[in-house]
Amino acid sequence: MASPAPDKQQFDTPPSVLIVDDSVVARAVMARAIDGAGDFLVAGAVPNADAAQDFLARHRVDVIILDIEMPGVDGLTALPDLIAAGQGARVLIVSSACGDGAATTVQALALGAADTLVKPEVGAFAGRFADLLNHKIARLVENDEIVVPRTPVAVFAPGDDFDIVAIGASTGGIHALSLLLRSLPADFRLPILITQHLPDSFMPYFAAQVAVLANRPCEVAEDHARIRPGRILIAPGNAHLRCVSIGETTAVRLSTTPAPSGCLPSVDPMLDSIAATYGDRALGVVLSGMGRDGAIGAASLAAAGGCVVVQDRASSVIWGMPGAVAAGGLADAILPPDEIGQLIARRRRPASAPSC
Repeated sequence: MASPAPDKQQFDTPPSVLIVDDSVVARAVMARAIDGAGDFLVAGAVPNADAAQDFLARHRVDVIILDIEMPGVDGLTALPDLIAAGQGARVLIVSSACGDGAATTVQALALGAADTLVKPEVGAFAGRFADLLNHKIARLVENDEIVVPRTPVAVFAPGDDFDIVAIGASTGGIHALSLLLRSLPADFRLPILITQHLPDSFMPYFAAQVAVLANRPCEVAEDHARIRPGRILIAPGNAHLRCVSIGETTAVRLSTTPAPSGCLPSVDPMLDSIAATYGDRALGVVLSGMGRDGAIGAASLAAAGGCVVVQDRASSVIWGMPGAVAAGGLADAILPPDEIGQLIARRRRPASAPSC
């Protein structure tokens, strides 16, 4: 029986991993790949969700590797309970069901998985797959060193609202976005723009998922599409989404000009464009994600008098993107996703104030 994994920050031990897969071969190969890299500790390897629940009741781990297609309770069904049992452990879905453009991938991310990886055929487990597996784990356990000079709290200024909402996100962002959108009332009419780091092949299903979550029309943006009340437009996976003024209306322009973050699509051009087009009538939101994408655009929005709100550290899978905005002193409020949704629903600008 594996011993409990000690807290990595307190005892400086390698991050620990639990493998949940019904295949004996897959469990053995993934364990060997992880152990071989020497950066992480395989704390346990179990064949199903029930065994994982039992393990997590007795041990703490940093990452849970979860298969989707298992007998009994499948991975998607088990995912919310395993996230709760993991007490902060990040869940990496490793499954053959997570291929290019697969609906399963977006479903898993919306349910709270931190990331996904396609599981190859048994004979192709070595080499590139082992490298990708360890790379994905490393991303999920990275410790950010972001120092925030102050923590704003939401103090609302009555009568000071906005005309558009633009949301940027990456790793962990789809689940955060689902919580935010569920907090919006059915009669919320402001247009919403979303830039989520995802490959282009996933975008049609992602848009359909967002439409269900938000209970309003949602489309993958096309060049020159009009920005209309009550609708959501999502950046395609192969272009930045920008908005421009056309007479008395606004529309989308797509661009592939390299962004400072190196991301395509990037959150920065979207936020920069709403700053230029809407000025102090714009609200920008930055959710969970790795890196600094969104920080430059947030600076433009803040300079234009717009409002910037970011996801809090505790609820983020990776606090890179929101943390970078907060560290720059650009965030008017730092909140969990559901409270960001409530703030948006009130259409009231938060005024920054030091925490007590």
